[in-house]
Amino acid sequence: MEIHKSKRLDNLKYEIRGPVYEKALILQNQGYKITSLNIGNPATFGFETPDEIVHDIIVNIRNAQGYVDSRGLFAARKAVMQYYQNRGVKNILIEDIYIGNGVSELISLVMMALLNTDDEVLIPSPDYPLWTTVVGLAGGNAVHYECNEEDEWNPNLKDIESKITGNTRAIVLINPNNPTGAVYSKEIVDGIVQLAEKYKLILFSDEIYDKIIYDDCVHHSASGLSDDILIVTMGGLSKNYRAAGFRGGWMILTGAKHKAKSYIEGLNFLFSTRLCANVITQYGIQTALGGYQSIDDLVNKPNGRLYRQMNLAYEKLNSIPGVSCVKPKGALYLFPKIDLTQFTFEDDNHFVMSLLEEQKILVVGGRGFNFIPNNHFRIVFLPHVEQLSIALNKIAIHFDNYRK
Repeated sequence: MEIHKSKRLDNLKYEIRGPVYEKALILQNQGYKITSLNIGNPATFGFETPDEIVHDIIVNIRNAQGYVDSRGLFAARKAVMQYYQNRGVKNILIEDIYIGNGVSELISLVMMALLNTDDEVLIPSPDYPLWTTVVGLAGGNAVHYECNEEDEWNPNLKDIESKITGNTRAIVLINPNNPTGAVYSKEIVDGIVQLAEKYKLILFSDEIYDKIIYDDCVHHSASGLSDDILIVTMGGLSKNYRAAGFRGGWMILTGAKHKAKSYIEGLNFLFSTRLCANVITQYGIQTALGGYQSIDDLVNKPNGRLYRQMNLAYEKLNSIPGVSCVKPKGALYLFPKIDLTQFTFEDDNHFVMSLLEEQKILVVGGRGFNFIPNNHFRIVFLPHVEQLSIALNKIAIHFDNYRK
C-alpha cells in the first residue's frame, strides 16, 4: 500500500526551498556554480558570528550537556528581558521570556497553541511564507492583508480591518519586513495595535531584523504597546548576529497576559514537550545582547558593508528598463517589480527558472511570498560588492535577452 502525505500539506508551499531550489541543486551536481541569492544566510557570504559570541559558546560547551528549563536558560532569558526593558518596555517578568530553536520553531509553537480548525490569522502579503504555512499546519486559515508598493510597502490598515471576521484570532506583523525591506512608522505600528485592541486579537510581531536598518530609519517595536491585548514579539541571533546556523531565537509576552492564561498554559505545555531549545547556543545570547553591536558598523552609511551592497542592488535594479524597486529601509532583501509588457517572460516563475538555467543565478518568485501579482521577485544582497555587481550585471543581460 502506498503511503500518502497528510492532506494538510496539499495546499501548502515554501518556495524559498521549492522546485527552483531543487533545480539549482541538480545544476550544482552537474558541476555548475550557482550564485544563490534566494535565502538570507549571512555566513555563506562571509558575515561571521562575532568572536565573543563564539568564544562564550565554546567555553560553556561542557555546561550544555543536559536539558535545561523548557523555556530556556535563566541567564539568556534575563538578557532578553533586560534588552526590552532598556527599550522602555515595562512590567516584564522572567516567565514572559521563551527561548526557541530559532524564530521558525517559535512561529510553529505559538500557532499550534492557539488555533482551532478554521480559525483565521491575518498575515501580510507579501509575507515570510513560513507564517502562512504554519497557520495551515495548525489547522487554521491564513488571510492575507495588502501591503502597498506605492506606499513603500506599508500595510493597508483599512484592508486589514475589512478582513477581520468572527473567526479571526490574531494579526501578524513582520517589521522590518521580509521580503520587501519595509520598516514601519510608529503611526503604522500603533494603527495595527489599535485594530488588535478593537477586535480583541493577539498581535504577533516578527522583529528578527530589528537592528538591520538603513538611512537613519528608526525601528518601532510592538512589544509593550498595549495593556489590553497580548503581544508576542520575536527576535533572535540569526540575522543581527550572523548566527543563522546556531538556531537561537526568543520571544517575549507583553500586555494582557491575565487574559491569556489558558493560551500561556498551552504554550508552556508545548515548550515542555520539546524538552528545551538547544542549550549551547543559549550561552551566546547574553553576550550577543549585552556586547558590542557590530551590526551597526555593517548598516551605517556610507561605508557599512550591508549599506553599500543594498545601495548597489537598488541602483542597478532600478537602472534596468522595465524593472522598478522600492528602496529597502531594513532587512536583507529587495522585492523588484517586472513590467511584463516589456519582456517575453510569462510570469515570475518563468523569469526565475530561466534566470537559473541561463545565468546560473537563484532568486525566488514573488508568488512564493503569498503575493497574488505574478510580476515580482525577491533578491538577497548579501554577496560582496564585487560578486553582487557581477550577478546584477548578469540579471540585466537576462532582461535584455528577453526584451520584446
